[in-house]
Amino acid sequence: MKTIRVVLIGVTIWILGVSLYTISFQFSMMEDAEMQANLVLFLSVIPLVWYGSALYYKAESTTPGYKVGQAFLLTSAALDALITVPFFMMPNGIDHFSFFTSFGFWLVALEFLCIAALYYYIKVYPKTIKLNQ
Repeated sequence: MKTIRVVLIGVTIWILGVSLYTISFQFSMMEDAEMQANLVLFLSVIPLVWYGSALYYKAESTTPGYKVGQAFLLTSAALDALITVPFFMMPNGIDHFSFFTSFGFWLVALEFLCIAALYYYIKVYPKTIKLNQ
């Protein structure tokens, strides 16, 4: 695995995800602003991780998708622990424990892993099979 490459892409995914989450509070479409922001994050993670995976695999890597997804997730979780929770969540009364044990966090975490693995099995794995034949 190309560690620096996957971490830089993970940081980019995190920045874009947090930006979209934060911006969604400016546009009131639902009565529950928190639910709206979580929905925006959930929906935006799909193309962000898909495109991040595409960028990662441009370098002809054959790293399994779940490992790439784990790296994206761990990068985002570390940045959440260092930046998101202290600066955005704690002022609203949400501590690290509440943030990292919430259903929404684990749903997005599962999404990171599944989207990266799905990308691998759709776009990368068939090419590795052809090369090995």
